[in-house]
Amino acid sequence: MVDIDRINFLARKSRAEGLTEEEKAEQQKLRREYIDSVVGNLKASLDNTYVVDENGNKKKLH
Repeated sequence: MVDIDRINFLARKSRAEGLTEEEKAEQQKLRREYIDSVVGNLKASLDNTYVVDENGNKKKLH
């Protein structure tokens, strides 16, 4: 699970006072994990999505 609170904390700190090199690396890692999570969830949703044509035929999205 991605730590959204930590991502938000680092973003606020970055704007307010800046980040150390370690915090920048952590922020980059957390952002990548978040993006990968969103993309994975989207792919899973699309894998279970069907389009129904005017004749009622279901086609799975590819």
